[in-house]
Amino acid sequence: MNKYLLTITAATLSIAVNAQQGVITAKDYERAESFMAYNTAQYVDRSSINPNWIDGTDKFWYTVRSQNGSETYLVDPSKKTKTLTTEYKDASSGGQGGRRFGGGASGVTSPDGKKAVFIKDWNLWVRDIATKKETQLTTDGIKDYGYATDNAGWTMSDGPIVRWSPDSKKVATFQQDQRNVSDMYLVTTNVGAPVLKAWKYPLPGDKVIATIRRVIIDVENAKVISLNIPPDPHRATLSDDIASSGTFDDIDWKADGSEMAFLSTSRDHKNEKFRIADATTGAVREVFEETVKTQFESGRGVINWRYLPDTKEILWYSERDNWGHMYLYDATTGKLKNQITKGDWLVTRLVKVDEKNRVLYFMGCGREQGNPYFGYFYKIGFDGKGLTLLTPDAGNHTISLSPTSNYFVDTYSTPEIPAVMAYRDIKGKLVTSLEKTDVSRLVAKGWKAPTVVSTKGGDGKTDVYGLVFTPTKMDPNKKYPVIDYIYPGPQGGSVGSWSFSASRGDHQALAELGFIVVMIEGTSNPFRSKAYHDMSYGNMAENTLPDQIAAIRTLAKTYPIDTNKVGIWGHSGGGFATAAAMFRYPDFFKVGIAESGNHDNRNYEDDWGERYNGLVENSDYEKQANQNYAKNLKGKLMLAHGMMDNNVPPSNTMLVVDALIKANKSFDLLVFPNSAHGFGAYSPYMMRRRWDYFVQNLLNMEPPKDYLLGGAQQQRPRN
Repeated sequence: MNKYLLTITAATLSIAVNAQQGVITAKDYERAESFMAYNTAQYVDRSSINPNWIDGTDKFWYTVRSQNGSETYLVDPSKKTKTLTTEYKDASSGGQGGRRFGGGASGVTSPDGKKAVFIKDWNLWVRDIATKKETQLTTDGIKDYGYATDNAGWTMSDGPIVRWSPDSKKVATFQQDQRNVSDMYLVTTNVGAPVLKAWKYPLPGDKVIATIRRVIIDVENAKVISLNIPPDPHRATLSDDIASSGTFDDIDWKADGSEMAFLSTSRDHKNEKFRIADATTGAVREVFEETVKTQFESGRGVINWRYLPDTKEILWYSERDNWGHMYLYDATTGKLKNQITKGDWLVTRLVKVDEKNRVLYFMGCGREQGNPYFGYFYKIGFDGKGLTLLTPDAGNHTISLSPTSNYFVDTYSTPEIPAVMAYRDIKGKLVTSLEKTDVSRLVAKGWKAPTVVSTKGGDGKTDVYGLVFTPTKMDPNKKYPVIDYIYPGPQGGSVGSWSFSASRGDHQALAELGFIVVMIEGTSNPFRSKAYHDMSYGNMAENTLPDQIAAIRTLAKTYPIDTNKVGIWGHSGGGFATAAAMFRYPDFFKVGIAESGNHDNRNYEDDWGERYNGLVENSDYEKQANQNYAKNLKGKLMLAHGMMDNNVPPSNTMLVVDALIKANKSFDLLVFPNSAHGFGAYSPYMMRRRWDYFVQNLLNMEPPKDYLLGGAQQQRPRN
């Protein structure tokens, strides 16, 4: 039996006795730790499948694991069967890692698999994979003005950013100009001379940001064709990373490589220009543009527009009617032909375009009854007719198309109900059931799922949703301190995935120590209407905090929550929100832990603030900066930051530290001298310190001294 898993009765008695003694013991921490993923995973059976497609057909095999070992099944849609087999062995690797498709320093491989382009000395080169011969494609690249270089300030790599043409003869890329962009500096902590890390990192309000001079490279002839437009801001419709989809974003080639469609995004993300370039001459034709009042986005995590050169049409994504929908444009005239999807719901991800039958397949949210964050799979005609739900079961769906796209694996679940997997044809008809996740062994150990809740936001009328974690054994005669885990977005929210997960971070673990933990998806987060997403535009310091407060007060009418003992914590944007909560609502939030926070967005990368907050000249960044409100602190606050954080520079937290000292405020500070944004190997230490801080300051009890979490066992010092 796992040493961390104790019985409910014994653990409850233990905590009750310890409460009288005013201490939380190591055994209490061990029991809480039993709810972490590295302990719960072993008790979840038949939880996921990885389809291994057979010779590009719709047949596949998969292996599923349970307490009795593993079983392998062969699925044949023509026979509508799932058969136990010993013919195959699960040798799947889980797919490629990283965010570069075929990238990295070794290069990006062409569609035909014969060539790879890579960067050497700020220029782009091509390697023949068979012969290893290397050919230089560009010659005028220099430091800070190199070809295909990957630097968005907050994220970077050595891999090239390119988009190969389908015929493997050309690449679309750019020469990135960051010669006059401001520098960011970090310094290592070590014995002897420190090492200075310096790189280009533009900030909101900077007069100069990185720009890209767009080019097309004829790889076979080593010829560079410059597009006849001025350089674009280093921006894309999803992120200034401009390679978030794995390759160069907002590019779509014609199959024969003669044309390349692309978008030019303005610095503030309010204007999009759809353009088509002649890949031989570099001539650019302006097709149409769209301008919005806040920020334009082309989808939820993926780019949804497509160029259809065969029919001279464009599939376009827009939130112009307050919801994210698909539109059909004439690529010759730039005129709108018709709106494809419509209604008070949104398209999230375009999955497949069937040009022959003029049908779109896509994921959408908010159309079906129930939780608006649950994603469903649909199809619809280009003409806006024939909208069909292909995944009828209630829940959050993820789908995996077969190689022929005639079938798909449908996996669906809710935060409370484990995943069910089925195989369906492209019309949505069930072919065969596959698996149903079994958590019975986990439940027998005392586990329970969080509860999905819905309440009103800070405005008293808007529905907001969230999760509540309570101790597995509640004392009916007491009220519990509440801990609010926050991530305010606006590019994402506190809950994250609305699919089932046996363990979500340490939320249930914290609850087991004697808290009620809440996660509220507040207004200004995505996956709802445009108006909902824009509620805090121009004032990110709002941080969904009015929604958090309103939700906690409402939940206290149903749950035994002590609203006089409210804690809050978050990381990155959540660190920003936590400090804001402690400074702006000091009578409500009593204990906060702000990790790696971007406390003043003038000290964070240029694109994030300018996208969601507006340009500095149009938005009061000074008024939103946390250090300006540090003097209001009343409760207990811990600040934490990695001193080698190249995402959110540590100066963000140091500004708050300086202000707190000047205001003569007591606080706690935890720094990780050589850690980046996520703390890496020190994450278990941070989690333990977080548990200790809430136990001491919300429960007013003493935690076990220097408890070593299981995730940190490998870091245990040796004598």
